[in-house]
Formats: sequence, C-alpha cells, structure tokens
Amino acid sequence: MAKTGNIKISSENMMPIIKKWLYSDKDIFLREIIANGIDAITKHSKLVSMGEATEPQSEYCVKVSIDKKAKTLSVEDNGIGMSEEEVEKYITQIAFSGANDFFEKYEKTNGDGIIGHFGLGFYSAYMVSSSVEIITKSYTGTPAVRWQSDGESTYEIEETDKAEAGTKVVMHILPEEKEFLEEGNIKNLIRKYCSFMPYNIYFDYKEGGENKPVNDTTPLYMRSPKDCTDEDYKKFYTDTFMDYNDPVFWVHLNMDYPINVKGILYFPKVRNKVELERGKVKLYCNRVFIADNIKEVIPEFLMLLNGVIDCPDIPLNVSRSFLQNDKQVQKIAKHITKKVADKLNSLYKKDREKYEAAWDDIANFIKYGCIKDDEFYKMVDGIIIYKDINGNFISVKDAIGPEETAKESAPAEEPASEGAEEDPESKAKTVYYVSDADQQAQYIKMFKDAGLNAICCDNYIDPHFINYIEYKLPDKVKFVRIDADVDSALKGDGMAEDSALIEIFKSGIDSERVTVKTEALRDTKTPAIINVDEYMRRYSEMGAFYGMSEGDLNYTMIVNTANPQVGKIKDMPEDKQKFAVRHIYKLALLAFKKLSPEEVAEFMEDEMYLLDEIAK
Repeated sequence: MAKTGNIKISSENMMPIIKKWLYSDKDIFLREIIANGIDAITKHSKLVSMGEATEPQSEYCVKVSIDKKAKTLSVEDNGIGMSEEEVEKYITQIAFSGANDFFEKYEKTNGDGIIGHFGLGFYSAYMVSSSVEIITKSYTGTPAVRWQSDGESTYEIEETDKAEAGTKVVMHILPEEKEFLEEGNIKNLIRKYCSFMPYNIYFDYKEGGENKPVNDTTPLYMRSPKDCTDEDYKKFYTDTFMDYNDPVFWVHLNMDYPINVKGILYFPKVRNKVELERGKVKLYCNRVFIADNIKEVIPEFLMLLNGVIDCPDIPLNVSRSFLQNDKQVQKIAKHITKKVADKLNSLYKKDREKYEAAWDDIANFIKYGCIKDDEFYKMVDGIIIYKDINGNFISVKDAIGPEETAKESAPAEEPASEGAEEDPESKAKTVYYVSDADQQAQYIKMFKDAGLNAICCDNYIDPHFINYIEYKLPDKVKFVRIDADVDSALKGDGMAEDSALIEIFKSGIDSERVTVKTEALRDTKTPAIINVDEYMRRYSEMGAFYGMSEGDLNYTMIVNTANPQVGKIKDMPEDKQKFAVRHIYKLALLAFKKLSPEEVAEFMEDEMYLLDEIAK
C-alpha cells in the first residue's frame, strides 16, 4: 500500500543555497534590506491613517550607517516594527510573506506602495555577512527584542532596550566583502537601487545635524505631465543618466487603468549617426529598482532610448530581477509602444519643423523599431521621412507618389513622380537613393541637372530598412542606388549604341568584370559612368556585414557618346586610344568608388603620361 507524507527541508541545507543563488548580484542585498524598511514605514503610515497606530516622534525615514571598527553595515527604519512572536514567524520561517499577511489582516488597505512579495529578501544579507542582528520594537508597545544568527541552522532571540518602534538590521560584513564598508560604494548602491523610494533614506545620519537624503522621494515620473516643465524634464534626465546633452524630446507615461504604468522615456542625442547605440531603460516596481533593459516589459527597440518605467503590477520571481512572460506584461509592452508612436505622430502633425530638426537623432530608432515590430511600423509608416539631395525632407509615400487609384486615373504620358520611375514589370516605383553624398557627388549633379530627385540613405541601418520597406510594399516601391541605373531622364539626344566604340573600350579595359555599354547622356561633360546591379551589390554588402568576403563586383561602364572627347577616340592612334580608354575608365571608377592602391598607382602613371604629352 502506498504511503504519503510531508517533504522536510532543513535550514542547514537551505541556507547555503540562499546565500549563493538567491540573487544574481550580491549588491542587491542592500536594496532588499532598505526595501523592507520602506515597507515597514508604509505599513505603519497606513495604520496611522486608519487610527490603529500613533504617528512616530520623528519623520519617517531609513538610516544607513557604517561602523568600520566593528565592520558592520546597519539599516534602521521607524516603521511598524515586530514583536518577538512576529520575528519568530516572519524571520525564522523562510519564505513566509509578511506583505501577504498584512493584506489579509487589514483588508481595508489595497496594498498600494507595499513592495514585499516574498519573505526571502531579508536573507540576502547573508550573501555578504558572517552574521546578522535584528533589533526591533513593535508599534503595539510589546517589549523590544534582539534576534541574531550566523545564517546556519540556529539563532538567538532575547529582550532588549529600544525606545522607538521600528527595526534595525546590523550586518557583520565578511572580510572578503569589505567593499560594502566603503562610504562611496554604499551611497552608489542606494542611488542605483533606491533612488525613488517614497521615504527619505539618509546615510550616516547625525542627530541635530544638517542631513541630506540620498534619494528623491518625489521623482518627476510620479507627477502629472501638466505639472512638469521642460526644465524639469531636462534636469531629471541629467540627474538620472548623467548625460549633459539635452534630450531631443520625451514621452511621459502616466496610466492607471487597465494597467498601472508610470515613467518617462527620453530620445537622446545621437553621438554617432551610423551606429545604433544601446540606451538604458530602468525598470522599477513600486519605486524599487529591478534591472535595466528588461525585454519582457520593454520592447527591444525601445532600449535605444533612455528612461525610467515603474510598473507595480509586474509579476516578479524570487530574485526580483527577471519577469514571467504573461499577458499582463505583454499589455504593458504594447501600451508603452503605442504611447511612443502617439508622441511621434503628434509631433509630426503639430510641429513638423521640430520633427525634421530631430530626425537625425530619432531616425535610427524609428527604422529599427519598424524592423523589429510590425505593429510599430503600422503606427508610424506615414511619418518616416528622408532628406533629399536638395536638402528638403520627403516621406517614403511622397517619393512613391499618389496611391494606386490616383495612378490609374492619371494620363499615361504624365510622369509618375519626380525622382521615382515606374517599373513596367512590377508596377512598382523606382525610388533612387544616395548612400554617400561625397562619393556619389557626380551622380547627384547629373540627377539635379536632369531635374531628378533622390533620397539620402546614409545611416548604418538604411540598407536593412530599404529591404524591409520593399518587403512591406512589394508592388509599390523599388529602391535603386543612384549609381545602379541610368534613368530615362538622364539620357539625351544622339546615338545610344555604338558597337565600334564598345569594342575599343572592351579592348582597352580588358577585364571580365566590366561590361561596356554606350549611351547618349544629357550631361555632355561626363565621359563615362560606372553602374553596378543594385541587388548584386546589396548581396555583396550583406555578406560583408555578416563577416564574409565582400567579393568582386561586376561593373557596367556606360560610355557617353555625347561627350566631345569620347567622340574623338575612334580617330586616335592606337597607343593614345588605349591611354584615353584607361584614363576615362579610371575617372569613372574614381567617381564610383575609392580606388585600390593598385588602381591609384596605375592612375598616377597615366597622369604622368598625360603630363609628358602636354609638355611635347
């Protein structure tokens, strides 16, 4: 017959596990002990409001102090305190939740502001302590008690003297953890984990002295947006992130229903326009710092921002450092995404000038957000803009032109859109773009002279983003770099195909990688241009991005039959003919890309030959 029974867990087996594995970072112990003190004060304050306790003789606060001689770190509060019976119940019974017990006893309270969910927080002190003392007195007036344990299987408890209600935790720091006896380290930990706790936290409190709290009990994100000025937002940003560049703008989150989310997200100034810099979004629960950049609550692309988010409703596991992926958390993430999108759309519609001025700082964020989150793309697809080669901002929709219905009703001979050529096979518009304005200057000049336009895609993320837009709008847009094709508007009058000239150039260049074509261009000053297939170039660049060899690209050299010098080549002696072909080829390459060391050497030899000819 089967037997049943209770699993027995002894404290001497549990404590080594708690000491080593309770938290991922040792320094979290200070957060836990201070948070317990704040909880005790919050409970006492609620009892006072209910008429079940009297106000303390001094202000509600937590005092942190170091005694280097005794090698102790102490945290003292003047909150609810504990009786001997409560110490036995809450401290010696590991994982008993004092917060839950308080809720059950006082159902009139809704628990707002009470942090604790687990009884294990106190034991985090043993990660850095050889022993811990608790000196506590209950608000009910029962005798004060002193509890002490070395964190093994035994403890001592006895009556002691304590004048005021509250609890003092004295941690005897291990020799190998002496860093927690340094004033600067402790202050930094308080600022990191407890910056916004609702009651003053003092370090090295002096009775009758001028004591300044380490924390800010009224953080800006807890206030209503209408009560905050621009200077308030900028100061909070500087104080929190130590960034002395003013943020571009910010989004104030202030929602109580159906989920409780408060916070401020800042768009920082971009330090390097070609890189996606990771920001820091600090996550809090009831003003207690949990961690930076928690992806379950904060969508990945929003981590490019700096910000503070406080979500009292998030479900935390025992370490308070990782989140369970549940529907409530997903709602929070969606809400934050929507608020950011709403802010961007509002700025675009109400202050287009400010939006355009901020574009260099926010462009990478928006594009990255679209790639990572389709829902975000749907929210912002109408406000994605690009600077064109004339210095004006246009949206992708502007570049594509009118909607399909408008296109179908337009006369056949009417040009579809300036700078956007229609692809007859796919019915998608060709939108030309520039990736390097300096390198592609010759092509830009040709476009401007022909009345064509192109957008500037010169950011690190643009190659990925234009692929994404083509994927989202396969029948509407095709992006082509300005040096990948010859638009019909660039062509002039004259003989387009000249087979004899093609053979001369093929012979002079003598490269399997180069295909020679001829065309009569409107720009008669340019002897030749280099084109490379858009998608072959993208494929090569993608390989290089992922660490593979970029490989050699095949070029198409467009020889301009409308150029006067090109027109003379067929009548030149063979030696000069070959020189002219090589020289024109190198000039075209120079306008297309940076020459390799070998190509530069060849070009210099040709230049010296030209000087010799001039000298004759």
